[in-house]
Amino acid sequence: MASLDNTLLQQLIIDALHEDIHEGDHTSLACIPADDRSNAKLLVKSEGVIAGVAIAEAIFKHVDPTATLDIKIQDGEDVKYGDVAFYVECNSQALLKAERLILNTMQRLSGIATLSSRFAFEVEGLPVKILDTRKTTPLIRFLEKWAVKVGGCENYRIGLYDWIMIKDNHVDACGSHTEAISKVHEYLKNNNLDLGITVEVRNLVELQEVLNKGGVTRIMFDNFELPILAEAVAHVDGRFETEASGGITLQSVRKVAMTGVDYVSAGALTHSAGCLDLSLKVIKD
Repeated sequence: MASLDNTLLQQLIIDALHEDIHEGDHTSLACIPADDRSNAKLLVKSEGVIAGVAIAEAIFKHVDPTATLDIKIQDGEDVKYGDVAFYVECNSQALLKAERLILNTMQRLSGIATLSSRFAFEVEGLPVKILDTRKTTPLIRFLEKWAVKVGGCENYRIGLYDWIMIKDNHVDACGSHTEAISKVHEYLKNNNLDLGITVEVRNLVELQEVLNKGGVTRIMFDNFELPILAEAVAHVDGRFETEASGGITLQSVRKVAMTGVDYVSAGALTHSAGCLDLSLKVIKD
């Protein structure tokens, strides 16, 4: 199972609760005794892949350290309408403070995990990895990328700091692929950095320039038509890793993968994912 950065998670919980509560949940403070306790269940209302059970547990423990969860379905498991992901026993005021944060987070992450699972299914049996991108929601990228892995796909770079990606704008601003690659190597050497290097190409002419220059980890083919993509992969002939990107959908991903590329990057995993319908229901005595 993919791991979560607990430090980032705890800070997110603090900030998200403050956004919602500020000086207090006045409705619950008015209606519910401070020492009241409740039982509730996380009810699944649509089919998909669940993601965020571990996060829900962390949120409950934050608002009430004495809260206890009985987890029935783990992150990454398939779910259907009517399933109960977990039961929780918690201070009632704390439960209601946490409810919306838990639902908003789990619904979003489960939607990403569900879509990622479908992408992974489409390329089953092929030697290709499906990657996410930086097309994520600001400040919760670490959660969305975690959900991608829960769903069975892989993470690309986390940000601008952990991988070099020379894209069309870099090339155009720099003057050429050759110049951009040379400058990247000079920069990495001067700063004592060891990072992977992806370079984007838009056509076979640019591909040949990159092949002549070398010095990269991966060549990314941007919006190549399938016959040209297959030709490009064959031309690289294993000398560098290959990646296809640009408008990849569930309907097209297998055909793209069958060209022989090593990786397919799909921003859709995060920017086009919907939400899984969930609800947190208090269990009446």
